[in-house]
Amino acid sequence: MRKLTKLIGFLILAFLVLLLGMYLLQEKLIFHPEPLADDYSYSFETPFEEIFIEGTDGARLNALQFSVDKPKGTILYFHGNAGNLARWGEIGQWFTQFDYNVLIMDYRAYGKSTGSLSEKALYEDAQLWYDYLKKSTPENEIIVYGRSLGTTFAAKLAAANKPCKAILETPFYSLKDVAKSTFPFLPVGSLLKYQFPTYTFMDDIECPIAILHGTSDSVVPYESGNKLSKTVSESLMTFVTVPEGDHNNLVAFEEYRKAIQTILQ
Repeated sequence: MRKLTKLIGFLILAFLVLLLGMYLLQEKLIFHPEPLADDYSYSFETPFEEIFIEGTDGARLNALQFSVDKPKGTILYFHGNAGNLARWGEIGQWFTQFDYNVLIMDYRAYGKSTGSLSEKALYEDAQLWYDYLKKSTPENEIIVYGRSLGTTFAAKLAAANKPCKAILETPFYSLKDVAKSTFPFLPVGSLLKYQFPTYTFMDDIECPIAILHGTSDSVVPYESGNKLSKTVSESLMTFVTVPEGDHNNLVAFEEYRKAIQTILQ
């Protein structure tokens, strides 16, 4: 009996240590920034301009704007939770083939951007970039595009403003929804400091919305994106299923490429 009591005590202690570790390290689990030196020189085939703006707290925010001749509008692109513009710029410029300019930024602490991460600050930064874009582009020619982590910023912007379209690639219903599927044995609801409740923004979006999600997504379950799509009127929602598509390879599937071409026509 004494050995059993000790074992139970050890397991409880180990579980508490695990919970504490999850709570303290969750920022490292959510965000994977890769800083760049200030003098790093971007290089892409499509003409582009490097832009810096200042956050409300003085943070320096870095972005790239790709330009095409006779653009139909501008895609404001919010990337995923890892890397920096040296990689994401390649993905951003891919969309210029559809005759759109593309503005894609690095979140604070990513690439050349500075500042401390927080949910509030990230939402504020997203709005700053939207406001920056509105100075040169009519709002009815702006498309907000989010991928993975970036879908929550794109959704919030679409709810608070009036872009012509919103496109969400591999979105999540909420961060809690993803965390529960990844750690079903942990009380993630009480551990999360970041909420990213994408579903709460959907009711206020008035523009057409497209969601693209792969059935084999190993990061954000397909069910999470499908559940998110149910929060929007069918008249506004286009839900594109990519059979066997994973989280980072949708562009390799014809279903995805055809859908993007149709959405951006």
